[in-house]
Amino acid sequence: MKKLINAVDSVLTESLDGFVAAHADLLVLGEEHKFVRRRALKPGKPALISGGGSGHEPLHAGFVGAGMLDAACPGQVFTSPTPDQMIAAAEAVDTGAGVLFIVKNYEGDVMNFEMAAEMAGREILTVVTDDDVAVETSTYSTGRRGVAGTLVVEKIVGAAAEQGRGLADLQALGKDVNGRTRSMGVALTSCTVPAAGKPTFTLAEDEMEMGVGIHGEPGRRRVKLATADAIAEEMLGAIVGDLGPKAGSECLLLLNGFGGTPAMELYLMVNSARRILAGKGVTVTRFLTGSYVTSLEMAGCSLTVTMLDQAVTTLWDAPVHTPALRW
Repeated sequence: MKKLINAVDSVLTESLDGFVAAHADLLVLGEEHKFVRRRALKPGKPALISGGGSGHEPLHAGFVGAGMLDAACPGQVFTSPTPDQMIAAAEAVDTGAGVLFIVKNYEGDVMNFEMAAEMAGREILTVVTDDDVAVETSTYSTGRRGVAGTLVVEKIVGAAAEQGRGLADLQALGKDVNGRTRSMGVALTSCTVPAAGKPTFTLAEDEMEMGVGIHGEPGRRRVKLATADAIAEEMLGAIVGDLGPKAGSECLLLLNGFGGTPAMELYLMVNSARRILAGKGVTVTRFLTGSYVTSLEMAGCSLTVTMLDQAVTTLWDAPVHTPALRW
């Protein structure tokens, strides 16, 4: 195992220390490294909190800031944060308008966020994201997994929160955006969890995992390596088939790298995806390309499509100022 670390058991805390130091103008680190929160809270605004296992950076802490999350709770690598982390985060950022949890559909995350909501002693509503079309259930989840589409939900709901919408409206919006969003991923290599010290799975030089999850868990099947066009065609066939958009529809395309894929290849995939979507009668009017929901050093990518209308587009375009997203 070759990684830039000092010790396996201090990877997360040392990384968080460096992250918050580098973005001290935006962020504050919670006591005992339980959460990362916005430095400048907005009184009277419902607080948005998300979180999950580390190793997916910049998700979620990289999206803490104006226009997105108020706090994020980082668990150990690929491990859900604990309820006490979420309770501490809620206490730190709730300014009186309640809290919205945005939770990826993985069993540990859902269970622990539910426990925190019950124990926190304050008004908390929840949105669960389940945008992965690759599998209907997995070792990690009951139902579809929540993957890169979570970023889209956090951005759009975060913009609405900044504009003054109430807690119930934000929950309804989050569910609506999740319903408009589908994702699918492909892995070209595995990743290595520091505590394990060896790759999560093994792929031959001419193999790829189609429909892989963000922890490296299996997808639809293991297949021979194909061209970018063929990979995009299969993923978008599943995504568009599930969404069932009308001809002439507009969408957001999120081309997300898993951590080990260079930007040149990601933009090549963007080119394939936009052409394929156009052939299916869907026009990409908004793009986001980069490694935003990663799986440590895994090579590969995911495609996320969110169907747009004017209201959702306006919220997507609203200003955001976080470590990972700024416009």
